[in-house]
Amino acid sequence: MKNICVIGAGTMGNGIAHVFAQFDYQVKLYDLNNDVLEQALKTVENNLERQVKKEILSEADKEKALSNISVSSQLEDCVKDIDLVVEAATENFEVKRKIFEQLDSLCAPQTILASNTSSISITKIAACTQRPEQIIGMHFMNPVPVMKLVEVIKGYATSEQVTKSIIELAESIQKVPLAVQDYPGFISNRVLMPMINEAIYSLYEGVAGVNEIDKIMELGMAHPMGPLKLADFIGLDVCLSILKVLYEGFGNPRYAPCPLLVNMVASGNLGVKTQQGFYDYQKSRKNPQIAAQFA
Repeated sequence: MKNICVIGAGTMGNGIAHVFAQFDYQVKLYDLNNDVLEQALKTVENNLERQVKKEILSEADKEKALSNISVSSQLEDCVKDIDLVVEAATENFEVKRKIFEQLDSLCAPQTILASNTSSISITKIAACTQRPEQIIGMHFMNPVPVMKLVEVIKGYATSEQVTKSIIELAESIQKVPLAVQDYPGFISNRVLMPMINEAIYSLYEGVAGVNEIDKIMELGMAHPMGPLKLADFIGLDVCLSILKVLYEGFGNPRYAPCPLLVNMVASGNLGVKTQQGFYDYQKSRKNPQIAAQFA
């Protein structure tokens, strides 16, 4: 597999495109919005430049990676002669269903279709296509150029050959692929989201403040980032969406989203992307030490 299409040019999509291009894969980056595509290319270029400054890449490596990426707002053009499609659209089943139905009709029969979903069932997505054995999850972590893990999710019908191919592909871009079965939240979010939710409940119930909760987990449990700060970084809307998937999937009240999280999302305070969540990121711009954590 040398020709990759990435669907969605947001934070995850441009990061996935960056990594594949860095390792000399030919990448077509698709998004409906041309402004988003333009911003994605700028983001990739800035992140590659950061790698050059850190002496991870040479200037020639950077230019080669950029030349490996082409962008388009025409889906049919992007998926022609493609070996693998990685969907990185918003975490919403109906959005993904429509995308996979389109991909199934447009892509060659041998093309593997992967989703970067962090919680939505791969089996459910695969059922929207005529190629369920070729549907798989590739859950990259944010920021994609830095984080090593790729959680590989095998749907009910995913073939062993497709799983093997995706594991080998992830290793070729110097990631660590770990295969899991398709159950709500997989492993990463089945473990992480209840911890974040409990931290929010602790704040909601007045057990401790934001700083105290995060610092206890950082200093006492050696977490590089406290759960509330991490929730801001992930996006509170994304956290809420994943918790709903867990709650509905297992029918267990321990996964019920905290009312405080529900209210914050309803108010539009979604974390870093809106500059306001459990922390105020407009203020953090004046504090290089805080701002650097989100660079």
